[in-house]
Amino acid sequence: MNGPFDMEDTQPVRVRSTRTEGLTKPHTVVLSAEPRKPWRRRAVFLGILLGFVTAIYLFVPMRTNILLLGIDRSPAGTNLGRSDTMILTTVVPPQPYVGMLSIPRDLWVSIPGNGENRINTAHFFAEAENAGSGPAAAVRTVHENFGVDVDAYVRFNFEGLISVVDALGGVPIELETPTGGLPPGIHVLDGESALAFVRDREGSDDFFRMAHGQIFIKALLRKISDPRGWPLLPGAFISLIHHVDTDLAAWVWPRLLVAVLRSGSGGIDARIISREMVQGFTTAEGAQVLAPDWSRINPLLFEMFAQ
Repeated sequence: MNGPFDMEDTQPVRVRSTRTEGLTKPHTVVLSAEPRKPWRRRAVFLGILLGFVTAIYLFVPMRTNILLLGIDRSPAGTNLGRSDTMILTTVVPPQPYVGMLSIPRDLWVSIPGNGENRINTAHFFAEAENAGSGPAAAVRTVHENFGVDVDAYVRFNFEGLISVVDALGGVPIELETPTGGLPPGIHVLDGESALAFVRDREGSDDFFRMAHGQIFIKALLRKISDPRGWPLLPGAFISLIHHVDTDLAAWVWPRLLVAVLRSGSGGIDARIISREMVQGFTTAEGAQVLAPDWSRINPLLFEMFAQ
C-alpha cells in the first residue's frame, strides 16, 4: 500500500512505549521516516550526466579538417601514385556544417622540399622516397599553400571503390543533364560504372572530373543515410577498411558521422576551385598546368574554413 511513508522510500519504523511505576500509559508511537534518495532521482542525474558527456563528445573540438586523398594507378600492393583526387573537408558538428573543397590536381604550387610542381605530386615524391610518408607530405603541402590547418587525412585507392559500391548493392545518382557519359535521369551505378563515372573528364578537363566526384560523393552519402540500406553497411565497411588508411582517431569517426547524417547529402557545401580561380599556363618543360589566383581562392577558403 502506498502512503505518506511508502516502505520503498523510507527506513524501518521504530516503535517506543512509555511505562510509569507499573502503570501502563497509552503507547506513544514514533514513526521515524527518513526518506532514502529515490532511484528515480539517481536515474535523472545519470541521464543528465550522460547527456552532458555526449554533448562534449559530439561538439568538441568544434571543427575537424580532413584531407581526402584518392590514389590512382598505383603498382599492386603499394600506394606509389599521385593523389589525383584531393578534397579538403571540414566538419563543424554543432551547426552542423560539412564543407568539401575539391582541389585541381594540376594546380601549380610549392611542394616542400621539391620546388614548384603540380599539387598531386607531393604524395608521389614522398611515397617514392619513404613508403607511408605520402599523406603527411600532401597535408603539409596543402597547409603551406592554403593556410588551412589539416587535422587528419583519409587515403583511399580508387580500385577499392569497386568493391565498396558493389557491397552496397550499387549507388543511385540522378542527373539533370548529360554527365560523365550518362544521359539525364536516374542511374544505379555498380562498382565498375561508378569508377568510370568519377574518372571521366569528358576530354582533358579536370574540372569535369572534380564535379563528377562531388556528385558521386553526395549520392554515396544519400545511400548510407537511407535506413533501407543499413543492413548492407557492415559488408561495405569491411570492404572499405581494406582500401583505406587514415590517421583520424577511431573515437572521432562516430562524431563526424552524426554530423554528416544531420546535414544530409543536400546540406553538404560542395565546392571546387573553379576555372575562374586559376590561370592556365605552360611550364618551361611543356606541361599544361594551373596557376592559382589567390585573390579569388582566399575568400572561398575563409568562408568555408575560418568562420
